[in-house]
Amino acid sequence: MTPGSTRLVIDVPAWIGEAAAPGQSFDDDQAKMALVIRLAEENLARGAGGPFGAAVFEIGSGRVVAAGVNRVVQGSNCVLHAEIVALMFAQQRVGSFTLRSPGRPAHELVTSCEPCAMCLGATLWSGVRRLVIGAEREDAMAVGFEEGPVFAESYAYIAERGVETVRGVRRAEAARLLRAYRDAGGLVYNP
Repeated sequence: MTPGSTRLVIDVPAWIGEAAAPGQSFDDDQAKMALVIRLAEENLARGAGGPFGAAVFEIGSGRVVAAGVNRVVQGSNCVLHAEIVALMFAQQRVGSFTLRSPGRPAHELVTSCEPCAMCLGATLWSGVRRLVIGAEREDAMAVGFEEGPVFAESYAYIAERGVETVRGVRRAEAARLLRAYRDAGGLVYNP
């Protein structure tokens, strides 16, 4: 996009469609987290963005609805976190501003790292019923990422509104990816 443009295009790298093809099924949280960590690793390996991956799945069938990776630097846009990208594409795919529409399957967001304040808010507003987290807030902050005002009360709030949270799925693997990014000189864009 050129400076001053009135058009905004949000995309994901073409390889995501192969790695996380919509409709592909995953049996459990471990397998789903392995996928989003693999997306984050591939994003780094290809120089396509930061060390974060996320995907939206149908609860029950385990089918991928949409996947996202961090596109902040490439898109010159601070909101293009992996979770936001995955949620936007999932809502577009189901044709609704909410993933909690009557008569539709329930959805969950699986993310390689605990959501920042913006992404946690979007998780609530998206309509997902479940949030599955890999690396924790402390892991992201240890490498320099600012996660914003997220508190235990934040999770209590979303739980009261029907969003279950599962933490620490493949945490060591996801946290290792964050440290590898830092050690390779990766850009921390929100210090």
